[in-house]
Amino acid sequence: MFKPLSLDAARDLPRWRRPTTLLFVMAICMPIAFNAWFALLNNFVIEVAQFDGADIGLLHTVREIPGFLAIGVIAVILFIREQVLGLISLMMLGIATMLTAWFPSLGGILMITLLSSIGFHYYETVNQSLQLQWLPKERAPQMLGWLIATGSASTLVVYGLIVLLWESFDLSYNLVFMTAGAVTTVIALFCLLAYPQFDSPTPQNKKLILRRRYWLYYVLQFMAGARRQIFVVFAGFMMVEKFGFEVHEVTALFLINLVINIIVAPLLGRFVALFGERRTLIFEYAGLAVVFALYGGIYWFGWGVVLAACLYVVDHVLFALALALKTYFQKIADPADIAPTAAVAFTINHIAAVFLPVLLGLLWVVSPGAVFALAAAMALCSLGLACLIPRHPEAGNETVFSKYTGSRAAAE
Repeated sequence: MFKPLSLDAARDLPRWRRPTTLLFVMAICMPIAFNAWFALLNNFVIEVAQFDGADIGLLHTVREIPGFLAIGVIAVILFIREQVLGLISLMMLGIATMLTAWFPSLGGILMITLLSSIGFHYYETVNQSLQLQWLPKERAPQMLGWLIATGSASTLVVYGLIVLLWESFDLSYNLVFMTAGAVTTVIALFCLLAYPQFDSPTPQNKKLILRRRYWLYYVLQFMAGARRQIFVVFAGFMMVEKFGFEVHEVTALFLINLVINIIVAPLLGRFVALFGERRTLIFEYAGLAVVFALYGGIYWFGWGVVLAACLYVVDHVLFALALALKTYFQKIADPADIAPTAAVAFTINHIAAVFLPVLLGLLWVVSPGAVFALAAAMALCSLGLACLIPRHPEAGNETVFSKYTGSRAAAE
């Protein structure tokens, strides 16, 4: 049962036991625990623990510390296969989600959030690595789009049940956390036992890899992490704090996002395949700059809840285009670098995440609009960087400057 199989040999397995199917099952599994937690988080911490903007900033700083330490995956995979580590991490996320409501204080919430975050971030690091190793380059954009749509469909079920049952059955935070966490844990355990171990075509380097020719990918990852924090931490918090959204209303807004994502995400994969990573990322970052500027206008000009809700939906769709950053790296990378670089990139992505939430939480108390103005500026910086991606990226042609800097070997 645990004998490793090559991807070629895996084609002879029943369809439900193949590597691609496992990626889809994991795409279903993770959102159950994570998004149930995320949907209830703002209301839970405000109602139960009386959080303010500074507290929520601190919480998300703690939540992102394991992301900053994702580089530790390189050390762990010396002893545990990536596939096994990913599934164990999923189980850790599920168990921590189950226990969330048992610690209704600032210290308790920070502790359990740290544990769940270790599971989430180590899973995400390994999952991104396995996707790029197991999916062929020519099909990766479309398959990544379908994986996003699958995760959205899974989350749609979670949010739909919360919207339908929260008030009707007077659900408690503890019941929802326990149920969602348990489902994720059981599915992850099933995957650990039911699927063979799959060998990637190229053995992965199991040491720290930092290559000069990947510099643009690293910088784009850093900027993406900084922008994401502002959206994840403060956009949803704004809906609760400023407009008084209740649990079922916040979740209903998430549902709209998910329905759109299920429809649009596979098309986004085709969009990337058709127009390329350069144009896709330029479009994403230009759109995000506009969205964040309009978020700021909600506070500066008193614009209403309808605009805020629409921006939240558009914001979410634009972030899905980030799959182009994955395929950009897949095209320029040495196949043996995918696993260690996924860990390095995840750490770089979370550098800003460690300090930005708590600092911006303090700024939020003074001027929420300034937080979104800073995000718009970050998006414009990313837009400039995206212009440095060549139309046809590959190893040796990583940036528009590559033709001036010599061969691939000279760029190492």
